[in-house]
Amino acid sequence: MTQDVQQPTEDATLATYRRSIDNIDAALVHILAERFRITQAVGEYKARTALPPADPNREKEQIARLRRLAEESELDPEFSEKFLRFIIDEVIRHHEQARET
Repeated sequence: MTQDVQQPTEDATLATYRRSIDNIDAALVHILAERFRITQAVGEYKARTALPPADPNREKEQIARLRRLAEESELDPEFSEKFLRFIIDEVIRHHEQARET
Protein backbone atom coordinates (compact mmCIF):
# COMPACT_ATOMS: atom_id res chain seq x y z
CA MET A 1 0.00 0.00 0.00
CA THR A 2 1.54 3.29 -1.14
CA GLN A 3 0.66 6.47 0.61
CA ASP A 4 0.84 9.73 -1.30
CA VAL A 5 2.59 12.38 0.75
CA GLN A 6 1.67 15.81 -0.42
CA GLN A 7 3.87 18.80 0.13
CA PRO A 8 2.12 21.32 2.34
CA THR A 9 1.17 24.56 0.67
CA GLU A 10 2.92 27.66 1.88
CA ASP A 11 1.32 28.81 5.10
CA ALA A 12 1.29 32.63 5.13
CA THR A 13 1.39 32.86 8.92
CA LEU A 14 4.33 30.46 9.16
CA ALA A 15 6.13 32.30 6.37
CA THR A 16 5.72 35.58 8.26
CA TYR A 17 7.13 34.05 11.43
CA ARG A 18 10.05 32.59 9.50
CA ARG A 19 10.87 35.93 7.85
CA SER A 20 10.94 37.52 11.31
CA ILE A 21 13.22 34.75 12.60
CA ASP A 22 15.51 35.19 9.58
CA ASN A 23 15.72 38.94 10.23
CA ILE A 24 16.52 38.39 13.91
CA ASP A 25 19.17 35.79 13.02
CA ALA A 26 20.79 38.27 10.63
CA ALA A 27 20.76 40.96 13.34
CA LEU A 28 22.35 38.54 15.82
CA VAL A 29 25.16 37.76 13.39
CA HIS A 30 25.83 41.47 12.80
CA ILE A 31 25.74 42.22 16.53
CA LEU A 32 28.10 39.34 17.30
CA ALA A 33 30.47 40.49 14.56
CA GLU A 34 30.54 43.98 16.08
CA ARG A 35 31.05 42.56 19.57
CA PHE A 36 34.01 40.49 18.38
CA ARG A 37 35.53 43.51 16.58
CA ILE A 38 35.49 45.36 19.90
CA THR A 39 36.79 42.42 21.95
CA GLN A 40 39.57 41.98 19.38
CA ALA A 41 40.65 45.55 20.12
CA VAL A 42 40.47 44.75 23.84
CA GLY A 43 42.67 41.69 23.28
CA GLU A 44 45.24 43.74 21.39
CA TYR A 45 45.22 46.35 24.16
CA LYS A 46 45.64 43.67 26.82
CA ALA A 47 48.54 42.15 24.88
CA ARG A 48 50.28 45.56 24.57
CA THR A 49 49.81 46.38 28.24
CA ALA A 50 50.62 42.89 29.56
CA LEU A 51 47.15 42.38 31.05
CA PRO A 52 45.90 38.80 31.41
CA PRO A 53 43.58 37.49 28.66
CA ALA A 54 40.85 36.59 31.17
CA ASP A 55 39.24 38.65 33.91
CA PRO A 56 37.31 36.22 36.14
CA ASN A 57 35.71 39.02 38.20
CA ARG A 58 34.41 40.76 35.06
CA GLU A 59 33.13 37.43 33.73
CA LYS A 60 31.28 36.74 36.97
CA GLU A 61 29.70 40.21 36.94
CA GLN A 62 28.68 39.89 33.30
CA ILE A 63 27.14 36.47 33.81
CA ALA A 64 25.13 37.72 36.79
CA ARG A 65 24.01 40.79 34.82
CA LEU A 66 22.95 38.72 31.82
CA ARG A 67 21.09 36.25 34.02
CA ARG A 68 19.12 39.17 35.52
CA LEU A 69 18.36 40.55 32.06
CA ALA A 70 17.26 37.11 30.90
CA GLU A 71 14.90 36.74 33.84
CA GLU A 72 13.45 40.20 33.18
CA SER A 73 12.95 39.23 29.53
CA GLU A 74 11.42 35.85 30.38
CA LEU A 75 14.36 34.02 28.84
CA ASP A 76 15.85 30.98 30.53
CA PRO A 77 18.79 32.33 32.59
CA GLU A 78 20.61 28.99 32.22
CA PHE A 79 20.47 29.37 28.45
CA SER A 80 21.70 32.96 28.60
CA GLU A 81 24.61 31.93 30.83
CA LYS A 82 25.61 29.10 28.51
CA PHE A 83 25.41 31.43 25.53
CA LEU A 84 27.52 34.10 27.24
CA ARG A 85 30.00 31.52 28.50
CA PHE A 86 30.47 30.29 24.93
CA ILE A 87 31.17 33.85 23.79
CA ILE A 88 33.50 34.58 26.72
CA ASP A 89 35.50 31.42 26.08
CA GLU A 90 35.93 32.39 22.43
CA VAL A 91 36.98 35.93 23.39
CA ILE A 92 39.56 34.59 25.83
CA ARG A 93 40.92 32.31 23.11
CA HIS A 94 41.29 35.35 20.84
CA HIS A 95 42.99 37.33 23.63
CA GLU A 96 45.43 34.48 24.20
CA GLN A 97 46.23 34.44 20.48
CA ALA A 98 46.79 38.21 20.51
CA ARG A 99 49.21 37.83 23.41
CA GLU A 100 51.20 35.19 21.49
CA THR A 101 51.71 37.36 18.40
